Amino acid sequence: MKLKKGGLGFLLLGIWLIVTGLLMLLQISIPYSEVILALLAIAAGVLIILKK
Repeated sequence: MKLKKGGLGFLLLGIWLIVTGLLMLLQISIPYSEVILALLAIAAGVLIILKK
């Protein structure tokens, strides 16, 4: 799958939004989910800023 400029960052952002929403909606508890989601958000933000 070929991603457009900024595509990977937006893909990670989309994944972060979906996972965050599901965790809150379904009240699922996953060990270290806060850390994982924080790292995913940072990666998405950096890639969007760098337009990769």
